[in-house]
Amino acid sequence: MWLPWEYALVLVVVFAVFSRQIRATRPRLGAVAGEAAIVSVLYSLWQLAGQLSLLGIERALERGAWLWDLERTLRLPNEQVWQAAMIPHSLWTQAANLYYAIAHVPAMGLFLVWSFLRHGASYRTWRNTLALVTGMCLLIQLIPVAPPRLTDKTGMIDTGLAYGQSVYGTLGRGIAGQLQAMPSIHVAWAALIGWAAWEISDSRWRWLGPMHFALTFLVVALTGNHYWLDGIVAMVLLVPARYLGAAIVRWTDDLRRPAPVAAEPEPVHT
Repeated sequence: MWLPWEYALVLVVVFAVFSRQIRATRPRLGAVAGEAAIVSVLYSLWQLAGQLSLLGIERALERGAWLWDLERTLRLPNEQVWQAAMIPHSLWTQAANLYYAIAHVPAMGLFLVWSFLRHGASYRTWRNTLALVTGMCLLIQLIPVAPPRLTDKTGMIDTGLAYGQSVYGTLGRGIAGQLQAMPSIHVAWAALIGWAAWEISDSRWRWLGPMHFALTFLVVALTGNHYWLDGIVAMVLLVPARYLGAAIVRWTDDLRRPAPVAAEPEPVHT
């Protein structure tokens, strides 16, 4: 359903070349193209990580079962119980499948465009935060963990597959990675949008950001694509990414700031 990572890399080159060509004559449009190139790199890495793993499918299933047991030890809400309550309602189940499949990337795209055009002073901090939290998640995801829908122990079903709305192909194939349950980039990106929208805007519409986060956190679990812990770990990673992202902005601003010119020494009169 989503663009494969190879095509995303082509977009990186196109945006980068376009930005370089027009930056001198149309700096704002050139800056937008440059940011699009950066976001395309992040997207490409996210997709590529789905095809990379350090260990096999069997170990991924074992880790999924271990996470399930850990959640029960921690007395977290049981995802299977929540899913069972939703399944009899076909409309809500299909809506959850569609939200999981469609909202993730477009929501981030809209957020980046909005923050760049309307809140430029804060944009670089959140762009850096996006890069950092995505990188952190992808590093952890190199160790594959099966989602609840693929772990027999959970008793959960693949609601997307049940309604023909799945974004995944055969296990180990397809555009999106199926063994990237921990942590959830869906939740990481949605939490970033919610936090940033509430922090940088005073509009009455800023509640849309936290609402998107809440819906995403719920939907990824109810559809059997993530454990609660996948989202919790993603939110924990977002905190240091946010403050490190702001520190990078301050550091780069200091580097760009011209050094003060030393005052000419006054002549000595004898």
